[in-house]
Amino acid sequence: MGTRTGFVIGCLVGLAGILICRGGFAESASAANLQKRFESIAGTAQGKVGVAVELLETKESIRLNGQERFPMQSVYKFPIAMAVLQRVDESTLKLDQMVRVTTNDFVSAKQHSPLRDAHRHGAELSVSNLLQLVVSESDGTACDVLLRLLGGPESVTHYLRKLGETNVVIATTEKEMGKNETAQYRNWATPEGMADLLRALQEGRGLSVSSRGLLLKFLTGSSTFPGRIKGLLPKGTPVAHKTGSSRTIDGFTAATNDAGIVTLPDGRHLVIVVFVPDSKADQPTREAVIAKISKSAWDYFVNKKQTGF
Repeated sequence: MGTRTGFVIGCLVGLAGILICRGGFAESASAANLQKRFESIAGTAQGKVGVAVELLETKESIRLNGQERFPMQSVYKFPIAMAVLQRVDESTLKLDQMVRVTTNDFVSAKQHSPLRDAHRHGAELSVSNLLQLVVSESDGTACDVLLRLLGGPESVTHYLRKLGETNVVIATTEKEMGKNETAQYRNWATPEGMADLLRALQEGRGLSVSSRGLLLKFLTGSSTFPGRIKGLLPKGTPVAHKTGSSRTIDGFTAATNDAGIVTLPDGRHLVIVVFVPDSKADQPTREAVIAKISKSAWDYFVNKKQTGF
C-alpha cells in the first residue's frame, strides 16, 4: 500500500507540476504576444517608441524600450502638479492663495495657453485654478507660474528624488522650450520612471489623501488629445492621464506622448505610458500608435481576468 500510495502521490505531484508549468507557459506566451503586438504597432511610428504597461494590483508589466530616455513635453506637468500639491500639504502654499499673472509670464503665441488667450492683460488666479489649467488644459503659462512659485524646475526634480524616483528629470520651463526646440529634451523620463510615478500617485505616496484626490480629478478631466490612450477604449472608461506634444517642424515631430492610469471594469488599475519621439509619421498615425497599444493592453488584462490566467 505504501508503495502504491507513494506512486499515486508522485503521479499527482508530477501532474500538478505539468499543469502549473502549462499555466505559466500560457501566461508567458500571452505576455510575449502582447510584447510582439507592441513592437508591431510601434513600427508604424517611424521612430523608436517607449512603452511601460503595468497592472498595479499584480505588478505584472510589459515594457518596450522601458529604460530609454524620452522627451516628456507636457507630460512633465504631472510631476510639477505633484510637487505643488506636496507644498500645499506642507502648508507652504495654499490652494486658495491668489497669484498675480502678468504679461511677462505669458508663453509665446505659438505655445498653448488658454490663460493667456482669455486674459490678454494678465489676471489673478488661485493656486487651485492654476493647477487645473496646467493639468486638465495643459496651459504653458500657468505651468511656468507654478514653477516660479516652487523655485524653479530643479525643485521638482528634488521632490522626485525624495520620492525615490531617479528616472524623471525636470530641468527647463515652457518659455525656454518655446525659444529653443532642443530644450524639450532636457525634460526627460524613461517609460518605467513615469510608470513608477503614476504608481506612487495611485498608492498615495508623496501626497495627502485630499491632494491625491484633487490631482486624480484634474487628470481625469484632461481635455487634451482624447484620441490617444482613450482613443479606442470603451466609451466612459475612467482615464487619469497627461498628454504631451511638440510642434511639427519640417515634417518632424519630437514628442507625441500620453501617460495615465486606466480603471478596468473590475476596478483594477492599469498604468499605460507611451512615448512616440522623433517621428516623421503624421499626427493621426502617431496618435493611433498610442491608442492601439492602449487597447491591446486593455484587451490583454481584461481577457486574462476573464479566462483565469
